[in-house]
Amino acid sequence: MGLLTFFGILPSHAIDIGAPAPAPTAMDQDGKPVSFADIYQKGITLVYFYPKANTGGCTAEACSLRDSYADLTAKNLQILGVSEDKEDAQKSFQTKFKLPFTLIADHDGVVARAFGVPTMGGFAKRQSFLVQDGKIVWRDLHASTSHQAADVTAALEELAKK
Repeated sequence: MGLLTFFGILPSHAIDIGAPAPAPTAMDQDGKPVSFADIYQKGITLVYFYPKANTGGCTAEACSLRDSYADLTAKNLQILGVSEDKEDAQKSFQTKFKLPFTLIADHDGVVARAFGVPTMGGFAKRQSFLVQDGKIVWRDLHASTSHQAADVTAALEELAKK
């Protein structure tokens, strides 16, 4: 583990389906605290991790969710995007791409560690989790960029059948 830590790679194990969802409090793009527990109470919540704001893949992923936002929120879905960027970078990203959901500035990696998302050199791995009734009900450990909304929609449809 010493060599991995030297290179800034923090190994971890993604939280399992059925496990209680982590409920940290972290700052959003406006520097305001967001209680994940409070968000979870509003309905099913997508917590998606991306490496860096304003980069190609992360922009495609965010815009996929933005473009399907009306359909996703009609299913009572809340969305939290998380990266290790600071608040000002998250705000710039949100404004530039007109993202209608909250972005979390996880610059200390607390949220990523809580979910077991691997990080490397300040960049979280692209992973997504759905939380329902305080539990992880779906996870995508290799989340898509341009098809993230379709993958989440399919997961929501499967959950609705249960």
